[in-house]
Amino acid sequence: MAGGAVKVTVNTPDLLVIDDRPLVFAIMLILFILAFVAVGFFLVSEGIWAGLIFGGFGGGLGLIGYALFVRRVQVVFHRPEGWIELRRKSVFSTETVRHGLSEVSHAELDILRGAGTSNTWRVVLVIPEGESAGHHPITLAYSNGPGHQRCKDAINAWLGVE
Repeated sequence: MAGGAVKVTVNTPDLLVIDDRPLVFAIMLILFILAFVAVGFFLVSEGIWAGLIFGGFGGGLGLIGYALFVRRVQVVFHRPEGWIELRRKSVFSTETVRHGLSEVSHAELDILRGAGTSNTWRVVLVIPEGESAGHHPITLAYSNGPGHQRCKDAINAWLGVE
């Protein structure tokens, strides 16, 4: 999931929902696909049959990119039933992973250091022990923007571990 804006969409004492919908990235890929297909159609209409290859190859690459990289992620923290659910949805699959609320100690930022000041990050849930021990990223891709810090802070406040 690249280029998404991670944000808190619901924050009540019983329910916290974090969403990542990569709309900008998805729109850019759709425009990429449409541009290649449109140029391909134009070339074919002018009698240049290589336009089929141009439109098919460029549009096909865009579709593959869309299928591989555009993922909607939703994380639901449900206090009454005591669980946290990570939901990832792409063109081809839906993945749901559930952890007990008591298993998660806190959230933190996982930073990928770039050249100069171009750091990117993602929010990870920390499970210190048990079968699911480790750092569990909310999003698979790193990105920049203030949404990650806000989500980490909201998760930790909701868990009561500021």
